[in-house]
Amino acid sequence: SDLEDLHLYATPREQRFRRFASLEFEGQLYMTPYDFIQAVTSDEPKRKQEFYSAKTARGNELNQILMETPPVWKGSSKLFRNLNEKGVISYTEYLFLLCILTKPHAGFRIAFNMFDTDGNEMVDKKEFLVLQEIFRKKNEKREKKGDEEKRAMLHLQLYGYHTSTNSVLKTEGEDLVPRSYWDTLRRSTSQALFSDLAERVDDISSSLSDTTLLVHFFGKKGKAELNFEDFYRFMDNLQTEVLEIEFLSYSNGMNTISEEDFAHILLRYTNVENTSSYLENMRCSIPEEKGITFEEFRSFFQFLNNLEDFTIAMQMYNFASRSIGQDEFKRAVYVATGVKLSPHLVNTVFKIFDVDRDDQLSYKEFIGIMKDRLNRGFRGYKPIQRYTTFKSCVRKELYSR
Repeated sequence: SDLEDLHLYATPREQRFRRFASLEFEGQLYMTPYDFIQAVTSDEPKRKQEFYSAKTARGNELNQILMETPPVWKGSSKLFRNLNEKGVISYTEYLFLLCILTKPHAGFRIAFNMFDTDGNEMVDKKEFLVLQEIFRKKNEKREKKGDEEKRAMLHLQLYGYHTSTNSVLKTEGEDLVPRSYWDTLRRSTSQALFSDLAERVDDISSSLSDTTLLVHFFGKKGKAELNFEDFYRFMDNLQTEVLEIEFLSYSNGMNTISEEDFAHILLRYTNVENTSSYLENMRCSIPEEKGITFEEFRSFFQFLNNLEDFTIAMQMYNFASRSIGQDEFKRAVYVATGVKLSPHLVNTVFKIFDVDRDDQLSYKEFIGIMKDRLNRGFRGYKPIQRYTTFKSCVRKELYSR
């Protein structure tokens, strides 16, 4: 019951990690690659298991699992699916992977340079572990106040050791404006004392177990180094893999998903109250299904990862207080992100969000909804009912044949 009560002291991200993590080793919870994919693409774990009944692994079992990990140069957009249950991901690595999913490709170089603290164009294991300390310290700012004993138990589950209240990062007297973990990482690399963080890493690294990411990046002995090309490929592959899984879950083996399914995916992790009006509007506006290809699907989510730059571009166009048309929208996307959206995809987006059917898009409403979507369920997930339409029935019947 004590382990179950810890959920009350956990932040939303901690709660989700604990709910999906299926492996425990020496008191610390881990996700498998399968668990991570489920956590970012599903509402609940598919396995009938609660967060306080994770499977306990022994040292030899953990080593056997890690033997399945390929080197980074053998990575692919099916890495997590291929590993399935043969891998372990810590909580801080879970936060890191979540950050990757929402970052534009232009930010990959910035991320790599932040990890490369000695500037030698390579990232070693120790430099990567500093990242975990930064994320842990950021997480401490978001912790719920409560029973210190319960918080200590929760820290042991998430980090494998009890954390101290001393922080290298500035906390007292600081205006704690909510920031993303990625933004914290960017700011912390200039504010934190890296020597002190490195010393902290030296103190705890001996007690930490290797993980799939550490073995993938730095080899089984931890002596390899990570270059930018391999780092970029890993991040791009992860984004592609998650998008492929979401796309395939709706395509039923076809090369496209319906416009209605695309709308379901966009609205899935948002705070939109009346989703039926968006879906009904889209059905009426696009009576003939053409379908959304994976390339169109992927290009739209690449655009979403550049949403901040797009917002700035729209403000530069002085459209912040009025609606915009499809041509302006398409041009602003390209200018801000370099991504070219197909006319059919842009038209579909407009038909979804153009509730008053004037072929104009409410800039503020669209930006707000899409920011919710990028949070992937951490701002009050609300499931969307999938209606069984004649079109979807036909698609399933064709696939079954």
